[in-house]
Amino acid sequence: MRSHPADYEMVSPGSLEAVLRLMNEDPGRWLPVAGATEVMVMFSAGKLGARRLVNLWGLSELREIREDAESLTLGGGCTFGQIRGNPAVLRHFPSLAQAASWTGSIANQNRATIAGNIANASPAADSPPALLAYDAELELVSARGRRCIPYRDFHLGYKRTALDQAELIRAVILKKHFDGYFSYGRKTGARNAQAISKVCMAGVGRMRGGKVDDVRIGMGAVAPTPLRLSGVEVLIRGEAVDDSRIRAARKALDAAIAPIDDIRSVAEYRRFVAGNLLEEFLRGLAASGEALLVVLARWNALPEMEAAEEILPCCGSQRWSQALVRMRPFVSAEELSVASDRVWWNLGHDDWEEAFRSHPRIGERKAPTAATKQSAVWSRQEQDGVYAQDAQILAEMVRRNEEYEARFGRVFLVCATGKSAAEMPGILRSRLGNDAEVELREAAEQQRQITQLRLRKWLGA
Repeated sequence: MRSHPADYEMVSPGSLEAVLRLMNEDPGRWLPVAGATEVMVMFSAGKLGARRLVNLWGLSELREIREDAESLTLGGGCTFGQIRGNPAVLRHFPSLAQAASWTGSIANQNRATIAGNIANASPAADSPPALLAYDAELELVSARGRRCIPYRDFHLGYKRTALDQAELIRAVILKKHFDGYFSYGRKTGARNAQAISKVCMAGVGRMRGGKVDDVRIGMGAVAPTPLRLSGVEVLIRGEAVDDSRIRAARKALDAAIAPIDDIRSVAEYRRFVAGNLLEEFLRGLAASGEALLVVLARWNALPEMEAAEEILPCCGSQRWSQALVRMRPFVSAEELSVASDRVWWNLGHDDWEEAFRSHPRIGERKAPTAATKQSAVWSRQEQDGVYAQDAQILAEMVRRNEEYEARFGRVFLVCATGKSAAEMPGILRSRLGNDAEVELREAAEQQRQITQLRLRKWLGA
């Protein structure tokens, strides 16, 4: 039987401080509501027990996405639409972006929030496995203050969480430790879209020297809460991934989960599929390591001149490529990445300028004469999002590029992957305000980021 609106009260205090004060005055009596996608289902079914609702929708304090050198912070009120299209999420946490794309319809994604998905505490929710795999932390706030807890400690039982009655999830904090990791995400359901999971899983891992160097795995819809598969991780970390290790991992998984029969599936099916997903992840992880080792082993064995020429498109500086060649052999992507940064920051300004000259202007497809063929291909791929179709944006980009070159004597350089044409004029304007030394260092940092992205592409070739 459908609920009647007259039986419910909703207030909109207008600020996070006012919301927390209200909840503190009467703990447990107010249900925080943002996107209300789950609340409306319960309301329509006549099963919404909470009668007093406090509206969080639109609070700016909860809608920010902030990035710094170490982490990415997602405000609890960020929608899955925001998350799935955010360049930083796509770049550093692809399995979370993938999970955001699974959550209901596009309309749902534009309303449903990350904090709501977590606080609802469904064991079949789409985002928790990725948050577990990425070692997310939660910032919880109340009128009494704030505290941070690992997300893996948040779920205490079916529909039970570590939230106090007067607390909200202020933000989700993700440390940027996973660049260069193999990422995996899979959801099984009755349909490809708008279906609650039968089983869902996310995993990240890194191979080194033919063995699992690091691995994190989260799984949903197989227990009363979303699970971090710590026992499975311990079993495979430091080991080669072969058939016997996969069989042992499947056995450990089977002991760790507790699936049930319900309207969407049966326990036997969930056990079987969970094992298949784990095996698929592990075989993909092993293959990623084998491909990387093949590329590195071949390159390590090349003559110096040939090796320097092959890796040059990743940066554009001859001294950079020659220095890396002299540091061979490399046995992992991480070693190569660290060495690349060390070499880059110890180069002279002329070497930096040489690398800068290998890039086209932002918004233009024509490669400079200094660019290698591979560098030109990568530049076109990286700038896919910034080729302006709007005449006004294009005209401003041309004008700002000319201002930049007249002021600094070089092409404007930015790591364009994941950025749109509409963002470029603003970035250009802000960089024009830098003095010469600050801007040189900023351009060098942008080149460093481009080099790291290209190294990963090269290793996966």
